[in-house]
Amino acid sequence: MSSILTNTSAMIALQTLKSVNNNLQQVQSEISTGKSVGSAKDNSAVWAISKVMESDVKGFKGIQESLSLGESTVAVARNASETVTDLLTDIKGKIVAAQEENVDREKIQGDIKALRDQIGSVVNAAQFNGLNLVKGTDDMNILSSLDRSGNSQVTAANITVVRQDLSTGSGTFGTGATLAGNITSSAATIDSTNAVNDLELTMAGTTAEALTLTVNGTTFTQAFDTDAATTIGAMRGQINQAGLTGITAAGAGAVLELSNTNSFSEFDVSWNSGATNTIASVNNGDTSENASAAAGAGAATLVYRAEEVAMSTTAQVNEGDGYRINVNGGAYEYVAGKGETMEDVARGLKTAIDSGAETGVTTSVIQDDTTGAWTVLVDYDGSDAVAGATMTLTDSGQAGGSASGGLFGLDNIDVTTNAGADSALANIETLIQNGIDSAASFGSAQGRIETQSDFIGKLVDSLKTGIGTLVDANMEEASARLQALQVQQQLATQSLSIANQAPQNILSLFR
Repeated sequence: MSSILTNTSAMIALQTLKSVNNNLQQVQSEISTGKSVGSAKDNSAVWAISKVMESDVKGFKGIQESLSLGESTVAVARNASETVTDLLTDIKGKIVAAQEENVDREKIQGDIKALRDQIGSVVNAAQFNGLNLVKGTDDMNILSSLDRSGNSQVTAANITVVRQDLSTGSGTFGTGATLAGNITSSAATIDSTNAVNDLELTMAGTTAEALTLTVNGTTFTQAFDTDAATTIGAMRGQINQAGLTGITAAGAGAVLELSNTNSFSEFDVSWNSGATNTIASVNNGDTSENASAAAGAGAATLVYRAEEVAMSTTAQVNEGDGYRINVNGGAYEYVAGKGETMEDVARGLKTAIDSGAETGVTTSVIQDDTTGAWTVLVDYDGSDAVAGATMTLTDSGQAGGSASGGLFGLDNIDVTTNAGADSALANIETLIQNGIDSAASFGSAQGRIETQSDFIGKLVDSLKTGIGTLVDANMEEASARLQALQVQQQLATQSLSIANQAPQNILSLFR
């Protein structure tokens, strides 16, 4: 049926043309903007995902800037640590040269002072944008990532750079909780006469069997002569004539008393008096050897003269924990920094005592192979006429202080005396190791920052690629669709024109 009121064909042609024009407009928008999803109405889900990813990209670009700043700061600290280590090595060379007595130690001390001042200049100048990682104890956190969980919760991740204090400050002894239980002296006095470290061997028997005694690898053999007292007397003569450094033999009758006046060297002693003769041993310096069973053979340790100040094997060392050794009334302290151990405390106490003014006092640090305990050995040779044969020895500990510097003791190195040169040689090794540890720590942190920075750069590229995959227009496809839609538009226009002309045909019916 034909109608002049309702032109169905024109209506259909018009809707088709509108659809083609809408599609053509969308394709033209894709071509002009380069995006297939330019707003939330194009595809709300994809648009929302892309916006979250775009915000992450902006965040990671900020992280790249943070990492670059942090890497530069750490690089300055690493270079400073390496320079300090080199300067400490130079100081060691001067200290080694000062071990000879026929050198001008005053001039060597002047060179050491110049190198020490240069270390101070390097440490003070090693800052980047006002932040110095080789002074103080506070760590630095560098923003390294934004971690997004499955429920869209975002948490910040950091790279922690441990600050390495290379200052020479002594710190401040605390007034907090007592730590006295973590440090224990073996005696209340340091005895230069070595009375507490003697090993007594008492021989009994009349059998004509030889007595064999080995001291630190040197073996003495004495044939049985008349009785035990005569035999022991002859053995005393052999030992004293051997010239063993610091080892003397004394006693009366059948008692052989071995004394060790070496400061820090202990010796193994073994004996054999035959199958029927017996020897009872008492080691006054080592209670574990006291009152050994009488037998024809045995062994003991002839311990060193120095007294022991033992550190706890179980206590945790916290920043600000201070420990003190009092020698003849002089207080020598070390306050632990962040991350330090009992080894650091023991070496710090040794350095403090070595830097003091106690005449005839020398120190060493040892670790027990079995328990792992660190011990400060304090020896006195009796050369201080005021103190006499003994010096008092006490200890204490207190929490709540401010840490000593990593190069604590450097300012007190003095090679103008024999004792000073000897102690400096031992202490400089600790300082050099501190410098090496600092440089290694900064180097490791810098490497990690570089790796993270490279990863963030690649991650940003991957996110950009992903966003492009979601929202970017396919230009080849858009071009082909544009041409097809243009043809469709022309055809739809022509179809609408034909449909609008249809009512004209009805006029022919009335002619």
